[in-house]
Amino acid sequence: MKVAIIEDEMPNMRLLAGMLQSLRPSWELAARLESVRQSVSFFSQEEQPDLVLMDIQLSDGICFSIFEQVKVNSNIIFTTAFNQYAIQAFRVNSVDYLLKPVRESDLERALEKFEMWHRQRHPDLQLLLPGIDYGEILRAIKSGKKEYRQRFLVSAGNRYYKLDTSDIACFMSESRITTAITWSGEKHVVDFSLDRLEEELDPDHYFRADRRTIIHIDLIARFEDYFGNKLVVRLKNPVNDKVTISRLKASAFKVWVGK
Repeated sequence: MKVAIIEDEMPNMRLLAGMLQSLRPSWELAARLESVRQSVSFFSQEEQPDLVLMDIQLSDGICFSIFEQVKVNSNIIFTTAFNQYAIQAFRVNSVDYLLKPVRESDLERALEKFEMWHRQRHPDLQLLLPGIDYGEILRAIKSGKKEYRQRFLVSAGNRYYKLDTSDIACFMSESRITTAITWSGEKHVVDFSLDRLEEELDPDHYFRADRRTIIHIDLIARFEDYFGNKLVVRLKNPVNDKVTISRLKASAFKVWVGK
């Protein structure tokens, strides 16, 4: 399989390329493109790849203008930082998407969907996607950014309290019980799985470090290389512990910290 990545932010470009290499090492990365202009030139002159990972907002315009200037036969998976309305538009039109910051599990899901259709002898997925309303998608994009969870309802005995997300240093899960730990060291059980929290928390502030931990950016004291291309992250009080970032997440973690 040949793949092209269209992305104007180099950290995201490197992240996608690294995850693609890890998940599908036999696939060829045929092109790395940064703009509408480069993309139009590429699709006009080169053999088109099987799949394109395409950011919506590029440095010189919206990616949909590419389709207005040149015929694109490749199958498209969009990447977007925009809100849930834009995502819904993609779903309605059967176009897959990756929500930034891209998680490896999301990319794997999208690649599996592409492979499933390809195995069913539909070499051109665009034939399965008639009448894509790019105008609808653009209107959804302009409606605003996604809103993330601002607070939780927690209880102590028969009393209930509001817990602001900004007061939470990390979330830890054990035996299917998720605990929020505040900056002052208080612990509160919240009725959310880490998977759901990962969707609802602001990704600029929180990162899924491992299967049982989500950490706030300000909880990090430092991190260092570990064997097997992993990272060890030293955490400040109130946790005063360490977590290990897997090899597959190490690049994404560095991009997140360096934003």
